[in-house]
Amino acid sequence: MLKDSRRRIKDLSLNRMAPNLVTLFALSSGVTSIRFAMEGKFQLAVFSILMASVFDALDGRVARMLRGTSDFGAELDSLSDVVCFGVAPGLLMYFWALGTTSPVGWIFALLVPICCALRLARFNIMLDEGPQPPYWKHFFVGIPAPGGAYIALLPIMLFFHTGNEFFRNGTFVEVFLFISAFLMASRLPTISLKHFRVPVRFVVLIFALTGFYAGALVYKPWLTLSATFTFYLFSVPVCSYVFLKMKAKQEEKPEVVEN
Repeated sequence: MLKDSRRRIKDLSLNRMAPNLVTLFALSSGVTSIRFAMEGKFQLAVFSILMASVFDALDGRVARMLRGTSDFGAELDSLSDVVCFGVAPGLLMYFWALGTTSPVGWIFALLVPICCALRLARFNIMLDEGPQPPYWKHFFVGIPAPGGAYIALLPIMLFFHTGNEFFRNGTFVEVFLFISAFLMASRLPTISLKHFRVPVRFVVLIFALTGFYAGALVYKPWLTLSATFTFYLFSVPVCSYVFLKMKAKQEEKPEVVEN
């Protein structure tokens, strides 16, 4: 048995290792964000979390592309997400604004990693529950962990763009931390682009808009990111409305009676 175990470890293919290495890049970015926040380098701290979200988006795709998915990789990804999109944003916002402006700031900073962990635990359990109804395929249950981090970071990105101290106000920051935590722990439907398909006639337009967005991101990064994540936040009630319409339409379909 020991010999077989050593052989499996020795013969571990790069396809199995590559996705986990990408996940470790994400985890390293999240932990580095905490270091930058402790040193007062807040722009670098936010950038590190954004980089973690890029690596987080890549690891699953790399795993599927290389056929290197594994239970170990799934667990590692969840642990990394708690650090990158729960612990790091909560500590960052605490060091940036709440530590000196709010007597209850630490409570709100704790909400983000707690609700992020709850969201990921629920997600892992749901994977074993079987397929969801068809109308769920365009939605997540609750907001994904990276999305929760984006919303939690909105005040600091608005501050970077405007320099207005209002966005550093303890109450204002706490509201966004609470919204982020609530949406991650909730069962509200939020948008998923996994099964989104673009009609051929719109492909050129999508490319043009992508180029425009890339230019805006370079020219006014914090304004562009703030606008993007604000739009994402306001998409939540829209998704709920669309979801309820799709659910009602599905339930109105007559059931097929077998002879």
